[in-house]
Amino acid sequence: MQRPTAIKTLLFCSLCCASLASAADQRHSDQLPAVEDLAEQQSPGWSATHIVTADDYGLPYRYWYPQDHEPEAIVLGLHGLNDYSAGLSTLAEYLAENHNVATYSYDQRGFGATADRGSWAGQEKLLSDAELVSELLAERYPDKPLFIVGHSMGGGIAIRLAAERQPEHVDGLVLIAPAVWGRDEMPWYQRSGLWLATHLIPQLELRGDWVGVEPTDNPQELEKWHNDPLIQRSVKAETLEKVTELMGKALEATKELRLPALILYGERDEVVPAEPICAMLKRLPEPPAGEWRFALYPDGYHMLTRDLQRQLVLQDIGAWISHGHRDADLPSEHEKDRQEALQALCR
Repeated sequence: MQRPTAIKTLLFCSLCCASLASAADQRHSDQLPAVEDLAEQQSPGWSATHIVTADDYGLPYRYWYPQDHEPEAIVLGLHGLNDYSAGLSTLAEYLAENHNVATYSYDQRGFGATADRGSWAGQEKLLSDAELVSELLAERYPDKPLFIVGHSMGGGIAIRLAAERQPEHVDGLVLIAPAVWGRDEMPWYQRSGLWLATHLIPQLELRGDWVGVEPTDNPQELEKWHNDPLIQRSVKAETLEKVTELMGKALEATKELRLPALILYGERDEVVPAEPICAMLKRLPEPPAGEWRFALYPDGYHMLTRDLQRQLVLQDIGAWISHGHRDADLPSEHEKDRQEALQALCR
């Protein structure tokens, strides 16, 4: 039986920002060089397994470190909705092995192995956590450039952090299929369906696998997603409404994005549609105020760093981070300026 269009639309929205974590390929922190031992958890600060925030909340984290080398740069990875810290493992392993880049990623509040898994912590707490962890990394590696890599919802958080709080210790952003899909960019029937679900049945659990949307063309990643217990496969209607609000604010924040940024998007992305990406492209500041660059992958899906064509994306990110992010050539040759990207995506 075919599901009603409004519900299918809501479920499509629930996929927005979601990502797939690789349970088989992830490298846990205990497999890497030991973090300095802290006898007591500091607030805020590091423990062996958690980052402890100012309100004593524990954020489980993982990290990937270059073997037998000091890192030349540091990455903070921000995962998407319903994902957790292992979500950027493919990229992190590539950066460690090929570019001597160390990556840290933590389970954001309400996701992964956090204490209140399945609940929505609120935008400001998510932003404050990202700001805190970036500061802790800058303190730990004071002489290394620091980049934030955000996928989908994590990209939206990275945009807001950079534009609204302007962290001086962050050198640049990598935004992978950033979630900038606010209400204003949705057609009326999506806005109406979201409003009805939020106000009438806010506890309704929406499952992304009800919709025939392909987040990647990599069958191995899809199989891992189904078997990973830390991936959340549903989202409450009220949480989806809050995520939509976050995405809308991220879109508006792109007007004030001044940090160097590499923005990546796949033409075959069925999760974040082209319309909000077009809206973002129109809002990004003109150079030299805006130091952003944009790459468009014709065969790319939402899971750009784990699609079958992922090597192109991994090489572009590695080159941008390690070879001079302002002017390094992208190996894929898929970079486009604003007008070229608008012509390709926006009709």
